[in-house]
Amino acid sequence: MHVFVTGATGFIGSAVVKELLGAGHSVLGLARSDATAKTLAGTGAAVHRGELTDLESLKSGAAQCDGVIHTAFIHDFSKFAENAAIDKAAIEAMGAILAGSNRALIVSSGTAGLAVGQVATEDMPPPTMSPRASETAVFSFTGQGVRTMAIRLSPAVHGYSDQGFKAGFASVMLGAARQKGVSPYPGDGKNRWNAVHVSDAARLYRLALENGKAGSRYHAVGDESIPVKDIAEAIGKKLNLPVTSIAPDKTAEHFGFLAMFVGLDIPASSAKTQAELNWTPTGIGLLADIEQATSFAGV
Repeated sequence: MHVFVTGATGFIGSAVVKELLGAGHSVLGLARSDATAKTLAGTGAAVHRGELTDLESLKSGAAQCDGVIHTAFIHDFSKFAENAAIDKAAIEAMGAILAGSNRALIVSSGTAGLAVGQVATEDMPPPTMSPRASETAVFSFTGQGVRTMAIRLSPAVHGYSDQGFKAGFASVMLGAARQKGVSPYPGDGKNRWNAVHVSDAARLYRLALENGKAGSRYHAVGDESIPVKDIAEAIGKKLNLPVTSIAPDKTAEHFGFLAMFVGLDIPASSAKTQAELNWTPTGIGLLADIEQATSFAGV
């Protein structure tokens, strides 16, 4: 298939492009600058110039391809609601072009807000309180002849990029620990996160493209349940820093925007995803990946 990929030079998007090309698909990747266009062309993908706010460029890219994988998002949490609205408009623009074609439109979502204190599953609806509406936007086209799917990403997608090791929210913990000289965890640290290696996430996007069913939600989750204390201890060991508990009212001071997530108990399962798409996570786990990391992106 010829696949339009947004966010094609990002951490997850670049892994998706590599996975697609390795499996024999061709890629048309969205690039918003000369630098990203050059990087993308170097992978063997075709380049489509544009950006998320340029809806005509998104429509044009989607129209040329057999399916769309949308990994782009503007990760500025100070303008999260605004960026969520941009994301929604982008999905709706591409969905309108694909209507009636039975082509795939795969968007990115997350597991973090699905359920607190219990294991999140694929059958759970997206949280109604979040400004991000990628799932609502894409599934509005399910009955309009579009093969709609959402990949729910772990809050800790980890692995190496050109800039070094990345780990989603765990990278924020790494950066804060290095800056503050201590690696803390909230309260008793027993609350849990889920995680996935970026190569496993990329393979899931490909399998969804090839075999996924319209209206489906799939969980990119390898490690179902990791106590946040264990993550803090892995970071402390790696950076040779003390590890300590931190009071809930001090989390914002240490973690910044991550404070709203760091204390949440958000394990998640991918059992249904694995069964439906014959997807088995094989990448190294988050704690081991932190232990073996040699350089850190943006930390």
